Amino acid sequence: MQLSIPVASGVEASVKRQLRSMGYGECPALQGRIALEGDWQDVARLNVSLRSGERVLLVLAQFYAPDFDTLFENVSKIAWEEFFTPHTKILMDGKCRESALMAVKVTGGVIKKAIVERLRAKLGVQTLDERGERAVVNFDVFENLATIALDTSGDGLHKRGYRVLSYEAPLRETTAAALVESSFFHAGKPFADVFCGSGTIPIEAALYMRRIAPGINRHFDFEKWKCVPGGSLGRAREEARDREFKEKLPLLSASDISPRAVETALYHAKRAGVDGDIDFRVQDMRKFSSSQRYGVLISNPPYGERMKGDMFTLYRDFGKMFRALPDWSCVFLSSYADAARAFGGNVTKKRHIGNAKIACTLYTYAGKRPNVTHCNPM
Repeated sequence: MQLSIPVASGVEASVKRQLRSMGYGECPALQGRIALEGDWQDVARLNVSLRSGERVLLVLAQFYAPDFDTLFENVSKIAWEEFFTPHTKILMDGKCRESALMAVKVTGGVIKKAIVERLRAKLGVQTLDERGERAVVNFDVFENLATIALDTSGDGLHKRGYRVLSYEAPLRETTAAALVESSFFHAGKPFADVFCGSGTIPIEAALYMRRIAPGINRHFDFEKWKCVPGGSLGRAREEARDREFKEKLPLLSASDISPRAVETALYHAKRAGVDGDIDFRVQDMRKFSSSQRYGVLISNPPYGERMKGDMFTLYRDFGKMFRALPDWSCVFLSSYADAARAFGGNVTKKRHIGNAKIACTLYTYAGKRPNVTHCNPM
């Protein structure tokens, strides 16, 4: 089967590394999606274990659609009856770009009409009550090339299940995982997040360190499809649990100046099962220090959209604190335009990343690397 993994802007390389570590080799990325081949067991495995992909799509057809008649005709050729029953709740999700078909709502309506007419004919029913399990049909029309797929995930893969309390401007879990994966952090190396907020970055770091699959405890839409072999999800979960690292590891450090943030982060860490791996404390970023020679700071500091006050001073003090840790590395994500100038020092690498529809930059400041051997987190 042809599979497709949508990814957030700027994290393609991280997802491709994760796929290589899972044994999928080199997978091409195009237009914000990574393509690979697999079977239903791979669908289950990717949904359970992939840290930074947004969804796992099953590609059913790809064709040129310069008009609605052609779109309807080609969608009608897909064997929807292999996936759906008369009770399936069929939802549409898609986008149209640089094509003759630019009206997303109308395009989705034409696709659904083709699906419904095919199901009526093949299943021998007059009506589809849509009171059953959900199935999301994903469509992408780019330069008149239509890709029709089924969303096997349902809820986005960023919904791990542990983050249930609301807190201002949270970082998406899949993006946080990409920050951790692409940083200098590895199991056993000192880690700190000095703007922990609701705890997403340290929790994702702990899951990464423990090799705990991010989707181990959640459900997916493909579970209910009649064409999926029984036991696929169970085997994927069992495989993931076999990879988990159970031994004691050094604590991760997470702090925030807000007591409410730390309380929220601790609650989320408990739900994720990693509260024992993270030292949470209420502390001003400026007070952070460490006796450990090598380590990494990974943070999502305030951008200005969610904080009043002198942003330049905040980032300047952040940089001064970091430079007091001469052999540490620092990775932080921000949309603040003067972040690099205020932080100071020589940035090793900059990369643009989208975060909740906010254009951000990932700044990397490389410290010295210790000579250590570390485990593969996947």
